[in-house]
Amino acid sequence: MVAPDAERSAVGHAITLLLPLRAKEVVRRNVRFGYAVNGMPADCVKIAVKAILHGRPTWSSPVSTSVRTRARTSSTRAPSAPPPRPHPRHPSIAVSLATFTHPDFTYAAKFTRKLALTVIAKGLPEKTLLNVNVPNIPEEKIKGVAITRQGDSRVEERFEKRTDPRNQTYYWLDGTFKLQEMTEHADAAMVSDGYVSITPVQYDLTAYPAIDTLEHWNLQP
Repeated sequence: MVAPDAERSAVGHAITLLLPLRAKEVVRRNVRFGYAVNGMPADCVKIAVKAILHGRPTWSSPVSTSVRTRARTSSTRAPSAPPPRPHPRHPSIAVSLATFTHPDFTYAAKFTRKLALTVIAKGLPEKTLLNVNVPNIPEEKIKGVAITRQGDSRVEERFEKRTDPRNQTYYWLDGTFKLQEMTEHADAAMVSDGYVSITPVQYDLTAYPAIDTLEHWNLQP
């Protein structure tokens, strides 16, 4: 495993260009867990594939941190950024536990292992990754697994104005998740109802219905 050495939410598409990357091997009780990298999630994928790992990785997480930074159901993918591009040779999945407080990863870890093994065995369609959201509830309360679409629920952001000990003003970004779409098979609605949500995502952001509209604009010289 190659992962950031600290929490890196909302920076999934950032990469480190002007500072050196350091990968520290993590060993606990004589068990090697992998490497902790002082960079971004995207750095971890890149350095793992290009420098650290010997041989082809089995699968990877997408290079990003709801499906576009705490905008939809999860924090796995951000609102100003496009979806992450799956590695062309490695199936990619992103898994989030749908909570900000008191997380219990027991079932999420169990389900992620099952999903990863299934993806390894079956593969994924080309240029497709899976965005997965798991309710923060005990396994016996999970109603099932739903194949979903990206909904319109989002975080309503706000900035809290504060003053530091030197009387300098600073701002702290905060927000409240708003469940806005309750239609069937929308990701946030299904997670709220107790289902694990799996949304297949592609990274082609072209708005194809708009192409014909723009072609009728008189923009030619």
